[in-house]
Amino acid sequence: MPPILELLPNQTRQYIDAETVFLELQRARAEAAEVRGSMFWRTQGGAEYLIRESSGGAQKSLGPRSVDTQAIYDRFKQRKSEASSRLAALTTAAHNQQRLNKALRVGRVPGIVVKTLNALEAAGLQDHFMTIGTHALYAYESACGVRFVPDALATQDLDLLFDTRKRMSFVSHMRRMDSSFIGALQKADPSFRVMRDQKQTAINDAGFEVDVIRRLAKDQDPHPFRMSDDEDDLWAVQVAGAEKMLSAPRFSQVVVAETGHMAVMNTMNPVTFVAIKRMVSAAANRDPKKRLKDALQADLVESLIKTHMPQFAE
Repeated sequence: MPPILELLPNQTRQYIDAETVFLELQRARAEAAEVRGSMFWRTQGGAEYLIRESSGGAQKSLGPRSVDTQAIYDRFKQRKSEASSRLAALTTAAHNQQRLNKALRVGRVPGIVVKTLNALEAAGLQDHFMTIGTHALYAYESACGVRFVPDALATQDLDLLFDTRKRMSFVSHMRRMDSSFIGALQKADPSFRVMRDQKQTAINDAGFEVDVIRRLAKDQDPHPFRMSDDEDDLWAVQVAGAEKMLSAPRFSQVVVAETGHMAVMNTMNPVTFVAIKRMVSAAANRDPKKRLKDALQADLVESLIKTHMPQFAE
C-alpha cells in the first residue's frame, strides 16, 4: 500500500463543501456573539433610557431616548435578528454536512480529538494552544486531500502546546470564566480527570490522554505553572524544542472526525514539523520504537510538501 493515498473525488468534493459551511458557521457564531445580551427602554425620573444588558446580566445606560439612541436600538435589534437567523440556518447546514461526511467516510480523526478542539474553542481558549505531535498529521492530510498510512497516526494521546507568551491574557480569561482547564476538557468528555502521578495529563475512561506542555521557562515565565487557580487542575510540563514550535508560523485547517463532526486544528507549519521530528528521532535518549515512528512521520510530511505543498518547499 502506498504511504500516501489520495481521497476519492466525491470525498474531496464533500470535504470542500463541508469546510466552507463550517467556516461560515464559525463566522456566524462570532457575529452572534457581538450582539449577545439585550437592549430595552427603562423609564426613570419621567424619562426613558436605553439600557444595554450583557449576557452575564450586567446593565449599562446608553442615554435618554433620542434620535441617536433610537437608531442604536433599532440597529441592535436588526443585527440580532439577522445574526440569529443566519446562525440557525448555518447550524442546520452544518448538521447536514456532518451526515454526508460520515456517509462518505470523509473524516477519520478520532472523535474525542475533534470534541476537545471544539471544547477549547467554545471556552475561547483556542488561540492559546497548538496541537503538536502525531495528531498534527491530520491537519496536513486534510489540507491536501490525502491520507497517510495508519501506522503513522496510531496514538492514544493529544499533545497541546500552551503558549506561555500569552499567559497573562490566558489567566485573566480563566478567572473571568471562573472555571478550570480540566473543566473545559470535561465539556468534551465528562470522564476526563487529572492523573495523580502526571499532573500535566488528563485521561478519560477510554484511556485517551490530553497532555499540556510548554516551552522551557524564559522571559519571566512562571515555573511551575498551573492552568488555573483550581488546586486540582492540570500543570503544564516543560519540553525542549517547544520554543521552536511556538515561533513557527501557524498552520490552521478544518479536520473531520469519524463521526462527521468538524473542528479547526491549529498546529505548526509542516516544515517545522519535519525539522522537529528529525531532531527527536535522532535523540539518543528517545525510545527506539518512537524513534522509528518519528522518522516515518518526518518522511511522510516531507514527501507531502514536495508533492502537494509547493508553497512550503525550500
